[in-house]
Amino acid sequence: MLFIVPTPIGNLDDITLRAIRVLGEVDLIAAEDTRHSGMLLKHLGISKTMVSFHQHNEASRTAELLERLASGQSVAVVTDAGSPGISDPGGRLIRACVQGGIPFTVLPGACAVIPALVGSGFGAGEFCFGGFLPVKSGQRVRELTAALERLEPTVFYESPYRLVKSLSALHLLAPERKICVARELTKKFEEYRHGHANELAAHYTTRPPKGEICLIIDGAKPLRKTIKS
Repeated sequence: MLFIVPTPIGNLDDITLRAIRVLGEVDLIAAEDTRHSGMLLKHLGISKTMVSFHQHNEASRTAELLERLASGQSVAVVTDAGSPGISDPGGRLIRACVQGGIPFTVLPGACAVIPALVGSGFGAGEFCFGGFLPVKSGQRVRELTAALERLEPTVFYESPYRLVKSLSALHLLAPERKICVARELTKKFEEYRHGHANELAAHYTTRPPKGEICLIIDGAKPLRKTIKS
């Protein structure tokens, strides 16, 4: 049986009781970074065999994990933070399990997208999640342009090293659009900063950001149609 196990995005108290139980019971834990996950297991008082499972070895490791699962072993997949398969390793293995008829379950748990969206105040009904913004400027601008055209808010993951570039691009594309930067969620220096793109760009230019960042772009407001009587 394969278990997809979310881990805290910051505050270690955010792990679920079920996740703790599963991590203590499985035969093997496949971790994005065994050193990072080792610290979490130590905090939980769990000693377990781990293997690395990250973007650079996901293809080869998937075959190995499938063999273990087929032989009856139980395997938990964890990433450094949040839910595996969401902009993190795990998707390839789940697809292989679906194709091979190998049973799996996905545990609910911590994920930065939802608290970032709720904290933005832009509405928590329909929304779009765009994953990580592209590194190349041309591709990034295309993604931001598409987000600005949507009626619903869009949530992106962004690097602290490229945040100001993205905010500057948003200022040129839509200077009046409301933006929220959600940073270091659930951690000691958690921050929700709201404003227009130029205001936020100015702030983070003088105070370079650190840590994990979500960039939330408010949706476009539809034009109201006037009905003539």
